[in-house]
Amino acid sequence: MLLRNLATALLEHEKITTTLAKAKELQPYTEKLITLAKDGWNLDHFRRSLAVLTNKEVAYRLFHEIGPRFKDRSGGYTRIYKLAKVRQGDASPMAVIALLGEKETIKAPAAKPAVVGSSRG
Repeated sequence: MLLRNLATALLEHEKITTTLAKAKELQPYTEKLITLAKDGWNLDHFRRSLAVLTNKEVAYRLFHEIGPRFKDRSGGYTRIYKLAKVRQGDASPMAVIALLGEKETIKAPAAKPAVVGSSRG
C-alpha cells in the first residue's frame, strides 16, 4: 500500500520528497507504470494501472500526458536527488524523486579513447 500511495503522489505532483530507501524502491515501480502508458491509450493497460494507482484522475493523466511525453525514451523516466539534510526524528537520509521534464536528457558517459599502441622503451 505504501508504494501505491507514493507512486500516485509522484505521478500527481511529478516530484516528491521522501527517504532515500523509499525513493530507491519507488523508482522501478513507477517506471513500470510509465512503460505501460507510453504507447498512449490502451484499455487493458489502463485497467492494469488502476489496480495500482489510488486515484482515477492520476491514471488518466498518466495515459494522456505523462506516458506520451516519454514515448521516445526506452527507460530512465525518473531521477533521484540525494539531499544533504536528514530527517530530524530518526536521522534517515532524505531524497527527492522527480520525473524527467520534456526537454531534459541524460548525457551518456564519455567513452575512454582506445589505446592503439603503447610505446614502452
